[in-house]
Amino acid sequence: MGSPLPHLLLLPLLMVAALGSSSTTDGVIRLPSGRSCAAPPKDPAVYDRPVVGIVSHPGDGAAGRISNGTATSYIASSYVKFVESAGARVIPLIYNEPEERILEKLSLVNGVLFTGGSVKNGPYFETIKKVFQYVLDRNDAGIPFPLFAQCLGFELVCMIVSKDNNILESFSAINQASTLQFPSYSSLEGSIFERFDPDLINKLSTSCLVMQNHRYGISPKTLRENVALSSFFKILTTSPDENGKVYVSTVQAHKYPITCTQWHPEKAIFEWGKPMIPHSEDAIQVTQNFANYFVSQARKSPNRPPADKVLDNLIYNCSPTFSGKKSKSFDEVYIFS
Repeated sequence: MGSPLPHLLLLPLLMVAALGSSSTTDGVIRLPSGRSCAAPPKDPAVYDRPVVGIVSHPGDGAAGRISNGTATSYIASSYVKFVESAGARVIPLIYNEPEERILEKLSLVNGVLFTGGSVKNGPYFETIKKVFQYVLDRNDAGIPFPLFAQCLGFELVCMIVSKDNNILESFSAINQASTLQFPSYSSLEGSIFERFDPDLINKLSTSCLVMQNHRYGISPKTLRENVALSSFFKILTTSPDENGKVYVSTVQAHKYPITCTQWHPEKAIFEWGKPMIPHSEDAIQVTQNFANYFVSQARKSPNRPPADKVLDNLIYNCSPTFSGKKSKSFDEVYIFS
């Protein structure tokens, strides 16, 4: 009996011939040329190296000690990763640095993010007000400069816009996954939700895909009846707390690239300490859509900062700390002293 080896050696040749006869007209396999793809012409109005400034929060997030009386501040790594996941880099804006230093860093970024937290007064609040005014001034000058404010960040913006530090109301939404309800689908045009698949919009209103973690907020009634707030923001979504009390959960400014959420889009992908945080594929898509939208706005910024100055100030110059069991809120934080 002859050896089967010669027949096995013929198999690759037969397969190549079969592929050639079925995929080409002349029976010849066309191999890649090896040439690299030509770079498409760049749109000068779109920046493909955006940088986002994130304002640090007072305290030590790694140990859960939140205090405005300390020189220490932190940024949860999940906010940094949220920005990076959409193709941007981060420069930390340390809230208690000298004002000229914060302004210097603002000149290097293409947008700003306000994080969650708890401090609503003192030097931190004053820094948030100054950065918020910077955002308004840039946009009023015709220079696109987006802001994304989450949870506490949204609450502080409401206090600033309304000029009422007591405008917030109490809600029971600690460690709660929730839905997003859409009072008016017509208001979604031109908003972050316009890029969502209709099926995902439906799931958001019927399934608990977002993470809430707050004791305060603002009701739709309060926002609509406050002239300053209603003329500044349009309500995109609302959500019920544990007692069924409804609060505003997503807003967008009428005339500025400012989007705010009472909920935490960054947690679905990057935080694992709370069992109620949604980690489903749908929840991940929601987070990614929000990150992509915010960074797409930052790409419209005409700011082209010097590369060396950006590198000197990037958060890459700092090392994150794994919180382990010390923190109930964050898996990893950047701590600034």
